[in-house]
Amino acid sequence: MTSSAQKSGHKHVVAPMEVSVEAGNAQGEAAWLQDDGRPRRTGTFSTASAHIITAVIGSGVGSLAWAIAQLGWVAGPTVMLLFAFLVYYTSMLLAECYRTCDPATGNRNYTYMDAFRASLGGAKGIFCGVIQYVNLVGVAIGYPIAASISMQAIRRADCFHENGHVDPCRSSSNPYMILFGAVQIVFSQIPDFDQIWWLSIVASVMSFTYSGIGLSLGIAQTICMFVAPYHSAKCKQDVVV
Repeated sequence: MTSSAQKSGHKHVVAPMEVSVEAGNAQGEAAWLQDDGRPRRTGTFSTASAHIITAVIGSGVGSLAWAIAQLGWVAGPTVMLLFAFLVYYTSMLLAECYRTCDPATGNRNYTYMDAFRASLGGAKGIFCGVIQYVNLVGVAIGYPIAASISMQAIRRADCFHENGHVDPCRSSSNPYMILFGAVQIVFSQIPDFDQIWWLSIVASVMSFTYSGIGLSLGIAQTICMFVAPYHSAKCKQDVVV
């Protein structure tokens, strides 16, 4: 092109406006990208706190009081503090694994498999990845079962309120399990469902709801035991129902 332009006596001149617009677009795109070229993260302290609350406080908190009661006043709080320390320690390890080599400029590890490959590599990384996916499969199986049992318990409690405890109120958990699975399939079709900012807020509210229900039942049970110590069986039945 240069030789033909020189032969014809004309020079190709690039308009200044064209160059400035291209440079401006490049700077604008760079502002929305991280150092590794991926879209810049938009998380805040509030969303991070919501994620942590959602991960730590789950539906299992509903059975926490029963578990502590089985262990007693000495072993129960001791075990709780031990697991709290384990959660803190593993969280620090996870934070350290986010970047490889340098904590400020190292390559980011966005998934557990990325962290396994960068930190362990080889057979050890593959082994840890297999454990992680086995755990994921177990969670995917466990949650539908737990959800169906919970819905079945609510249905049984409503039946007791309507018909009294004379009625055994038997029901199958299979319809609830199928319903839960169908809802999961529908939600999994939503693109970027995990990127919805208000999702963790809703999950955090649910986590506090679990805790509130457990706390309320514990207080009600304690008050009932002090008010009617000779009717502990009736107190337990009334509180559960």
